[in-house]
Amino acid sequence: MKIAWATDLHLNFVDEEVAAALCDRIAATESDRVLIGGDTAEAHDVSVWLTFLADHLEPPIAFVLGNHDYYGGALASVRTEMRTLSSDTLTWLPAAGVVELAPALGLVGHGGWGDAGYGDFAGSDIIMSDYVVIDDLRHVGQPTQEMADHLGGWTNKGALKTKLVELGRDAARTLRPHLREALERYPEVLVLTHVPPFAEACWHKGRISDPDWLPSFACKAVGDLLRELVPSFPDRRVTVLTGHTHGSGEARILPNLRVLTQGAEYGKPDFQVLEIGEK
Repeated sequence: MKIAWATDLHLNFVDEEVAAALCDRIAATESDRVLIGGDTAEAHDVSVWLTFLADHLEPPIAFVLGNHDYYGGALASVRTEMRTLSSDTLTWLPAAGVVELAPALGLVGHGGWGDAGYGDFAGSDIIMSDYVVIDDLRHVGQPTQEMADHLGGWTNKGALKTKLVELGRDAARTLRPHLREALERYPEVLVLTHVPPFAEACWHKGRISDPDWLPSFACKAVGDLLRELVPSFPDRRVTVLTGHTHGSGEARILPNLRVLTQGAEYGKPDFQVLEIGEK
């Protein structure tokens, strides 16, 4: 089947004319499904933009959330909003479980989180905006006002790492039963996520991210889950669709497990079309 896959659209950086043009281009592909891989907008307008996409596209949309979708808000409130928003044509994957795209093709997903599992979190001086503008992370990291103004640090880095690890584990825990069910039922499985689950999939400007960026650019807990479950189903083909790093590339993790990372550019929302599975 033909799937239009978009991620890191950041529609809050464009106007409706640009977003409508994107929808027109997707419609012209005559895709059967649309997958949205997170960072659609920010907390105050992510529902608005997802609804805009659903109103302007005929194929059903399945989506996950990215870190930017929580900017200016809190995890629980945004996720509650997504449950309310979900409908027959707009599906938030963590709440939906396994979605059948075709008799031999199943879809599961979760946005994941940069969980400090790869790279050098302790030694890195990278300060993600996440740590200051998402309520849950700001409260545990306790940035001073000066730190917040300049994204220059925090007063409780250990507590921040604990929270990031917790978010990664929660993503893997939520995804686990859905992934297992999909592997049991379908010869081919798509896993839609926002944060790459492997360091090998953290592409940026043609190369893998360095140890300073990897803690924020990958979700090791979801990667560990995939490494655990997929080998038990050697006759299944699993493709992970991810983004977040704004770089593109492909990584073959196992003989039957590959990861496609889609690139992105602020102000220029784009997508790609995949021919996958059976009609």
